[in-house]
Amino acid sequence: MGLWEAIWKSGVLGIVQGLTEFLPVSSSGHLTFLQILGVNFGEGMTMFINILMHLGTLVAVVIVFWRDILALFKKPFKTLFMLIVATIPAGVVGLLFSDDIDAFFTGEKALLNLSVCFAATAALLLVCEIVAKKQKQPHDLGWGSSLAMGFTQAIALFPGISRSGSTIVAGTVSGAKREQVASFSFLMSIPVILGSFAVETYDIIKQPELVAEIGTNGFIGIAVGVVLAAVFGFLAIKLMLNAIRKANYMWFSIYLLGLSLTCFWLNALGIF
Repeated sequence: MGLWEAIWKSGVLGIVQGLTEFLPVSSSGHLTFLQILGVNFGEGMTMFINILMHLGTLVAVVIVFWRDILALFKKPFKTLFMLIVATIPAGVVGLLFSDDIDAFFTGEKALLNLSVCFAATAALLLVCEIVAKKQKQPHDLGWGSSLAMGFTQAIALFPGISRSGSTIVAGTVSGAKREQVASFSFLMSIPVILGSFAVETYDIIKQPELVAEIGTNGFIGIAVGVVLAAVFGFLAIKLMLNAIRKANYMWFSIYLLGLSLTCFWLNALGIF
């Protein structure tokens, strides 16, 4: 792969990852969609590339929420314990079914499956907006809300099901304060991204031929993508925090519905 090809492909993936990781539109769904369209580095490297892009957005989380991260390690450690427990469902599902989930979105019906998942996220966001605007006395985030967010994060391992969207929906519907739900949702991304990176890196180490296939040009391009993911992820966090304060998710829902229909028709036409 040539240097400029690697840079533009990784740059597109990085920008899209950064913009969509924290907006409730599913970054993994968008990356999968782009890779189906041909913006990829080869089938064997798809998941590893995605995880590297997620590392870029992890940098954005640390920059915005560094005070919240430090507060996790202060007594009585309640939020830290809630975060650990909330991460378990996604960790279990990821370890047991990651290959099955990957296969679900790489076959002939990949676009159709993406269409269904995008539509499901759109519906969830509409429900969330209705519930959020009817809330009168939300409570502090507790164990019940954090567990609900943990289970929905596990479901969001399916591309097209937004991780930030589904967890924010779960926390909001359970009655927790929106600002606390948002902060906890973003913090939940840290252990999931780090865990996925560790697993995928181990798998890549066992297949050195895949690393050789990317080559120096590929890794230079990937580095550009990771930086762009961090920059645009920072901007997306700011935008999402504002949307959460206003409980305004309708435009995200409309966008996802349009994307769902696009995937459906591309699949029906057999173009990809």
